[in-house]
Amino acid sequence: MADEGPGRNLRPLTLHVPEPRFRPGDVVDFGDLHLPGAGETRRPPIDSAPADMRELCYQLVRVLDEEGRAVGPWDPKLAPERLLMMLRQMALVRAFDERMYRAQRQGKTSFYLKCTGEEATSVAAAHALHRDDMCFPSYRQQGLLIARDWPLVDMMCQIYSNAGDRLKGRQMPILYSAKEASFFSLSGNLATQCPQAVGWAMASAARGDTRIAAAWCGEGSTAEGDFHSAMTFAAVYRAPVILNVINNQWAISSFSGFAGAEATTFAARAIGYGIAGLRVDGNDALAVHAATEWAAERARNNHGPTLIEHFTYRSEGHSTSDDPARYRAADERSAWPLGDPIERLSGHVTRLGLWDAERQAAMERELAEQVRLAAREAEKQGVLGNGMHQPLSTMFEDVFEEMPWHLKEQARQMREEGEAAGL
Repeated sequence: MADEGPGRNLRPLTLHVPEPRFRPGDVVDFGDLHLPGAGETRRPPIDSAPADMRELCYQLVRVLDEEGRAVGPWDPKLAPERLLMMLRQMALVRAFDERMYRAQRQGKTSFYLKCTGEEATSVAAAHALHRDDMCFPSYRQQGLLIARDWPLVDMMCQIYSNAGDRLKGRQMPILYSAKEASFFSLSGNLATQCPQAVGWAMASAARGDTRIAAAWCGEGSTAEGDFHSAMTFAAVYRAPVILNVINNQWAISSFSGFAGAEATTFAARAIGYGIAGLRVDGNDALAVHAATEWAAERARNNHGPTLIEHFTYRSEGHSTSDDPARYRAADERSAWPLGDPIERLSGHVTRLGLWDAERQAAMERELAEQVRLAAREAEKQGVLGNGMHQPLSTMFEDVFEEMPWHLKEQARQMREEGEAAGL
């Protein structure tokens, strides 16, 4: 009989559905979040075996303490000029984001995506890499380009898809591509950049080159198959690559638990693949720089890949298409215990006697004006809906090295019809 089976007295099975800690209207309290103190996490030699450093996947690399002092073995001891440049570039990223966000709200572009609160994860990392190391970013790493002194006007033209857009309107806004900056073309598909970075790194090693690769993805993207394919190839071939996971707590409308954050850390994914893993305070620019520099030297000396989880917080909505007030408690941003990366670095250089509040305010005004002038220059070449910005002939270009006959015929027909219509 069916009711005589061995499980007739067992409880019914249940399914766990992750729920965020706070919802709109909740009082936010991160008091139970365990954060190791600055300087507590050990810094192993770059040639350490992954099995000998597993605890680093569960701890947190921190350098700046609550008073803004740089402490512990991970302190990169950066020169004052480097610290001030990183601070300036992080502030420039934020000013750029603010201007482009307003441009989207004014109808000048269809889409924009801020990285507010995450600026250190790109700017500080860029300073720890060589200028020709290849970066495979996600869509919140505009700081890589700014840290590599890429022209703001060029970035804005891509956002506006105007006549000055080097990508000729073929990419969504913010999906930049800058080969000269060692910045690989962004893709709207999640995690595709991870196996691309590993493949590029493998090719660099196969050629006997000295350049390494680095990729960035969000914590939600670690649930994608491409991420795990990248981890497998990186582990097997010991590719000279850094895989950065930006754990900013939220995807659009869903929290990090849906990608596995309730069970373990994202850095712990490294353990299963047998590669080095680090968990880093992503709002501490010095910690990000130190961890990236450590991983880069490890890769450059043929000791294998590193997975870095940057523990941070997305302060703004996922994009201009998102309203975080619908799913997130209002005061989560202000309650986040790791603070704001720009404020923390500013506090550090102030403590060193290199900076003060007046200079910070003056710099922010200067950068806002720099971004405003760049936007004015870019908008001279057009904005969204302001006519056709690229010649029609470009739809046939940049695909084949030698254009096939049928496309030549179609291009000829298009020109003739255009001329007949007076276009």
